[in-house]
Amino acid sequence: MASTSKSAAAFRTISEVATELGLPQHVLRFWETKFNAIKPMKRGGGRRYYRPDDVVLLTRIRALLYDDGYTIKGVQKLLREGGGKIDLAAAPQVTPPEAAPDHPDSGHDIAELKSIMAELEDIRTLLRPQP
Repeated sequence: MASTSKSAAAFRTISEVATELGLPQHVLRFWETKFNAIKPMKRGGGRRYYRPDDVVLLTRIRALLYDDGYTIKGVQKLLREGGGKIDLAAAPQVTPPEAAPDHPDSGHDIAELKSIMAELEDIRTLLRPQP
């Protein structure tokens, strides 16, 4: 089911959001544990439904982490300082990897490497001793 066939106001499943952002689903579930502002509705069996505002927030978080080089702690600080909000107006439009041009220097390979780097940063954060 392509997310483009839904209206802008429609709720989206974790699968649809993950595809739209070019991220694995487990990254979205992990971000829920790190960012209190991400609160999808959960239905029977724990199935997640993201509101349009959730998708905008996730898009901005993705951009801050992957494009702007922020750490998870840095984004958490931005959320705290912004009263739980990040400048959503600055949320960029994300091009899913499958829509990227077939050029060796852009698209899927770079997006995949950025995703791997972000996951490694997340793992390092998890392994650090907590104060």
